[in-house]
Amino acid sequence: MALTTSSTSNQALLDAQLELWHTTFAYIKSMALKSALDLRIADAIHHHGGAATLPQILTKITLHPSKIPCLRRLLRVLTTTGVLSARHPADGGGERAYGLTPVSRLLVAGPSNLSPMMTLLLDGVFVSPFLGLGAWFQRELPVPSLFEMQHGRAPWDFAGQNPAFGGLLNEGMVSDSSFIMKIVVEECGGIFKGVTSLIDVAGGLGGAAQAIAKAFPHVKCSVLDLPHVAANAPASTNVKYIAGNMFESVPPANAVFLKWVLHDWSDEECVKILKNCKRAIPPRHEGGKVIILDMVVGAGSSDLKHKETQVLFDLFIMFVNGIERDEQEWKKIIFQAGFSDYKITPVLGVRSIIEVYP
Repeated sequence: MALTTSSTSNQALLDAQLELWHTTFAYIKSMALKSALDLRIADAIHHHGGAATLPQILTKITLHPSKIPCLRRLLRVLTTTGVLSARHPADGGGERAYGLTPVSRLLVAGPSNLSPMMTLLLDGVFVSPFLGLGAWFQRELPVPSLFEMQHGRAPWDFAGQNPAFGGLLNEGMVSDSSFIMKIVVEECGGIFKGVTSLIDVAGGLGGAAQAIAKAFPHVKCSVLDLPHVAANAPASTNVKYIAGNMFESVPPANAVFLKWVLHDWSDEECVKILKNCKRAIPPRHEGGKVIILDMVVGAGSSDLKHKETQVLFDLFIMFVNGIERDEQEWKKIIFQAGFSDYKITPVLGVRSIIEVYP
């Protein structure tokens, strides 16, 4: 009996150690994905029709020959974590074939390509601030942000002064917009019913606005962003670009669109932005509303991966002193800004559509 109790206790200790190791080495999983992006492994497999042996992959990537055994180990991680699949020859001999999964299909060229967004999120500029997370917790809010502690300035200023990172940021945002807006117009097109004009606030290069304008040609779409962003806006689109500042004013429109904007800002700053949005739109009975595409923590699926991704995103967005809000937190800033009602539709994975009415 004592031996059984001891064995059970030791197994519990080993299980706890495994959990610690699994959490500790989670960053290795991220870096394996980053390496796959850097080496363009998914593109190499895609080139060979969606399945490729190691020698075939090697024809399409740049790798020092001495690192071929190391590449096998990287591929083993990518298959174990579900980024790639692996198929062994039926006879047990020859080279195994590595294939694309639904995950890695999002990393190859096409309308659903999220490679630029993943490259941005895994870039050292974004990753390195989190090495100082413990020290950041010991300093008083609101300044400096985690990003500012590491880089000496806010991300938007950093991007404006570092063209390479600024390009990476814009490309990442455009890829996310292309991905999510395709789903929005197909699954949530009803939110644009009755909308005749729309201003995409802090809309960057206009990926979201362009998708809306293409799907709903009757909607006159504009983008509001800072002057250095608007100056680089594409010229050959049916979207108007306006240089301005959402904290000062928002141009008038039937509807205001805010995609992944408010999670960057404090409650006080969000209330100021939303008040400016409210001034820009007509009353509810005339079709005025604000459409927010953002995360509502706790909304949607109860799946563990879904919930974990939401709370991890909340921790991530602290790098700019931002917050991913739950419904009560959204309700608070919406009503403080003077709006009368809202509706949450959790149909975009970990993100939701929030319709806000004056």
